[in-house]
Amino acid sequence: MSNKNEIETDLRRAEDQLASLCRSENVTDASDGQTVTIQPTCGDKMQKLRDECSQLRIILEAMEASED
Repeated sequence: MSNKNEIETDLRRAEDQLASLCRSENVTDASDGQTVTIQPTCGDKMQKLRDECSQLRIILEAMEASED
């Protein structure tokens, strides 16, 4: 079970890092309060984190399926 817990922890960490990068890519225009999305400067890192999250989710799904 600890392996599953470690994978879940890794997934949360990767999701948190991805969310943080996504927030850092947004800029708020103070004049009208609308959010303006700019060209990603961390695109490679974001894609790597998305891939990692996807792989970890697949592993967790496989683990859950094998428990049934």
